[in-house]
Amino acid sequence: MNDIVPYLHFIGIMVLTGSLMAMYLVLKSGLSEKQVRLASMMNNLFFLSAAVVLATGLLRWFLVGKGAAFYNINPLFHIKITLFVVILILAVFPALKINKWKKLLRQDGISTIPEKESISFLWFLRIEFLLIAILPLLAVMVARGH
Repeated sequence: MNDIVPYLHFIGIMVLTGSLMAMYLVLKSGLSEKQVRLASMMNNLFFLSAAVVLATGLLRWFLVGKGAAFYNINPLFHIKITLFVVILILAVFPALKINKWKKLLRQDGISTIPEKESISFLWFLRIEFLLIAILPLLAVMVARGH
C-alpha cells in the first residue's frame, strides 16, 4: 500500500494534466460536433482522474507516508490543497459549457459552435494550466518540510 498509493497519485496527476491538454488542443482548433464530443470525453477523464488524485491524496495525507501530523502543520500544504480545490472549481465552467454545446449541436441541428464561444472557455483552461504548474513546486517544498 505504501508503494501503490503514491504511484496511483502520480498517475492520476499525469492523466489529469494530459486530459486537460487534450481538451485544450481539441477545442483550440474549432468547435465541430466531433471536437465537442472528444472534449466531453476528455472532460470526463479529467474529473475521473481528479477523483483519483483526491482519493489517493487523502490516503497519503492520513494513512500512507509521513502522516497527518507532518502535513497538518505545514502552511504550504494547505495552500496546495486550496489550489487543487480552486482548479476543480474552475473546471466546472468548462464542463457546463461543453454540456451546453453538446445539447446545442444535438437539438438545433447546427454543425459547429461559433468560435467566439470558445474564447472564455480556453481562458479557463489556461488558468487551470497555470495553477497546475504551481502544484509540483508546492509538493516538493512540502515534502522537504519548508
